[in-house]
Amino acid sequence: MNDNPFYRLAPFIKEFIYKNRWDTLREAQVDACRVLFDTPHHLLIASGTASGKTEAAFFPALTELHQRPSASVGILYIAPLKALINDQFTRLNDLLREGNIPVWHWHGDVPQADKTKLMQNPSGVLQITPESLEGLLMNRPNAIPALFHDLRFIVIDEVHAFMGADRGIQVLSQLARISRMAGCHPRRVGLSATLSDYASVTEWLAAGTRESVEVSAPQGGRKLRLSVEHFSFPDARDEVQAEHLERARQAYYGFIYDHTHIKKALIFTNSRTDAEEAILEMRRIAAKRGERDVFHVHHGSISAMLREETEATLREGAGPAVAAATLTLELGIDLGELERVLQLGAPYSCASFVQRLGRSGRRGDAASEMIFVTPEEEDEEAQLPARMPWTLLRAIAVIELYVREKWVEPLVVRQLPVGLLYHQTMSILKSMGEAEPEDLKEAVLSLPSFRSIDPADYDDFMEYMLGMGHIEKMDEGSLLIGMAGEKIVNNFRFYAVFKDDEEHVVYNGTEEIGSITTVPPPGYCFTLAGKLWKVEEVDNRHKAVYVKGSRGKVDTLWLGAGGDVHTRIMTKIREVLGSTALYPYLAPSAAARLERARRLAKESGLLTRSVLPAGGDSMFILPWAGSRQFRTLERLLKNNLKEPLGLRSVVPMEPYYMVVAGKVDAEKLEDEIIAETAAATDALTLLKPDEAPYLGKYDEFIPHDLLRKAFSLDGLDVPGLVSVIKQWKQPTA
Repeated sequence: MNDNPFYRLAPFIKEFIYKNRWDTLREAQVDACRVLFDTPHHLLIASGTASGKTEAAFFPALTELHQRPSASVGILYIAPLKALINDQFTRLNDLLREGNIPVWHWHGDVPQADKTKLMQNPSGVLQITPESLEGLLMNRPNAIPALFHDLRFIVIDEVHAFMGADRGIQVLSQLARISRMAGCHPRRVGLSATLSDYASVTEWLAAGTRESVEVSAPQGGRKLRLSVEHFSFPDARDEVQAEHLERARQAYYGFIYDHTHIKKALIFTNSRTDAEEAILEMRRIAAKRGERDVFHVHHGSISAMLREETEATLREGAGPAVAAATLTLELGIDLGELERVLQLGAPYSCASFVQRLGRSGRRGDAASEMIFVTPEEEDEEAQLPARMPWTLLRAIAVIELYVREKWVEPLVVRQLPVGLLYHQTMSILKSMGEAEPEDLKEAVLSLPSFRSIDPADYDDFMEYMLGMGHIEKMDEGSLLIGMAGEKIVNNFRFYAVFKDDEEHVVYNGTEEIGSITTVPPPGYCFTLAGKLWKVEEVDNRHKAVYVKGSRGKVDTLWLGAGGDVHTRIMTKIREVLGSTALYPYLAPSAAARLERARRLAKESGLLTRSVLPAGGDSMFILPWAGSRQFRTLERLLKNNLKEPLGLRSVVPMEPYYMVVAGKVDAEKLEDEIIAETAAATDALTLLKPDEAPYLGKYDEFIPHDLLRKAFSLDGLDVPGLVSVIKQWKQPTA
């Protein structure tokens, strides 16, 4: 018998391979066939972007469905974004047309008629988001057995996007509930392009099952073309400086325009505000030069229709097309032959860098090309740490860590996910209708993510729920969702475990443009979808804002939000500053700015001391710590050392430095921090008695003591801080 797995695939898949003129199956596809055809194991496919992961998962799974048609949905595909589902839905439709295997997609933008057809004929492949799956489990529990009793495979795309977040806990809970409600035991296939720590991922993927996980991680080489440009924006404190700032802005946006407008390109930003401003400026430049407007915006507040138009233009359009995007285009969507990716600023993580880099060079031997464009506000009169080009340094750090060391952030799973405890308790009770207290407790605490919850803590939590009226106890002792709980659970926002603000839909006439969270008054101008709009009318009852095009002054309606930075990135930034290494991908402007930063770091002692005098009674603390450890140090200073040392203020500039004012000198403060950190064993001591910070969307419904315990475990990191502080006295290489 021929060992080539190609010959074991279903005829319509072979035909698909012939039509696409593939010479051979890729390594990940061969591995997947071996595992899914010949073993009972789960599978993790961890390979680069455009390496054929989706086909690797689906070819053997669809072959089984072709050979033994399922009596229900046979393959459940879970993805983090609607756009990713829409993209894969199109790809699978092409593949399955000849195989007579239906493919369904289910999310908020899918017509109800399509969902009804699936419920009437559960079969084939179902593609869904965690939020829509939550709605199914809660509101149609009686349909779950018919939908999934013969479920064979669960494919989880972009595993890394779930694992380190509350949505990952939600997904694991959903998988366990499906198995319990439908009596099925499907195999799991995880897909990711940004993993380096396979042990934690395989543990997560197999949670709640008896089967082990095999890993397919082909190390394919990819050509990279990287460059880093730097732009300095002077502080506009007078008219002369204001003119310099305007020239700097023109040079910055002119560079972005010149490097994108005749190509198919993506401009990644770290916020919706930056994406909107970039495209608004691109359109202004195009109009000024009399050139075509080929620019688009893609983020979560843009209407589904406009987002899909942008994706189609990038993928299939004949001419150049440029889109500024946030993470909505970061994950696995195939946008075809993108020629270039620009990153405005720097990603906060290596994982994000890898995903964004992988959007280009997805065809043939084309190189993945990414240009970092790092703007930095410069003020030569500012205090020492503020004069460091932190964005440029972060860009160099993520490039060096991934390209040279192949390092990506390890995934961290919440130890005490109390907000999810509330969410899944209410979701399960909603699906059950009513439940005996012990039955509900067993149903929740048997889920993989809650097995470490102390049963006594759960009992206290349930008493708290009863006291709030979120749950009611009947005379005979069974539990129902209470009136206060109904208001939470019956709102469609309950399906999501991530925070989402109340939004108003924006209309230009009858066309939906997108949505905004901050509602401006009539006459106000703002930017959305890369265009300026003037508010004509606000309909608060129907949560609608009616606008018309404008040429007024631009404003933004989104608050900026940074991302968490890992300690390894901060350590690498310190190494870069202390090194004399040359980086060939730095443009002359970036190389010159790095050299200035290195001189300043050396002259100031910034690399040899972590606490530096700042003049008067002020000091700088540079912990060289990741965001979580930085916040732990901030609490240690405010709660443990502020009063004993007579500190007047502690101002964090996360994650780079803090400004501290008080009577103590720098050397004494450094010694006290080292001593206090070494003595800290319990993170709870860093919280005030009345303090119980929220980490997630539903933490407000958790009793005080349990919330404090959860924050001490998942919000702070004393061992990590101890490790960082030990390095303070050690000079950089």
